[in-house]
Amino acid sequence: MANIHDQIKNVVDTNDVVLFMKGTPQMPQCGFSGQVVQILDYLGVPYTGVNVLADGELREGIKSFTNWPTIPQLYVKGEFVGGCDIIREMFQSGELTDHLAQAGVPHKAPARG
Repeated sequence: MANIHDQIKNVVDTNDVVLFMKGTPQMPQCGFSGQVVQILDYLGVPYTGVNVLADGELREGIKSFTNWPTIPQLYVKGEFVGGCDIIREMFQSGELTDHLAQAGVPHKAPARG
């Protein structure tokens, strides 16, 4: 598992925003991954999508890397932010755009009603 953790750490450390997901940003393979993709795309966040379905070792490794049992998992500037429910709640409250701004990640602010 150490080798896969090194690979995950390298991806997280070399990309500002990383989404470990089922499928790809262009073709999510589960609804939860699709929701996070929609949020990131809506905010115009540049991110790297990593398809955990392409590699069983990666799929299990990402869960133990963060001690988080579910996928998708979003990382911003090397920090684990959360899964689908957390990202959706942060988006709805405005906390996600605040977090992105504090991290210096380019994004567009959503219209507030």
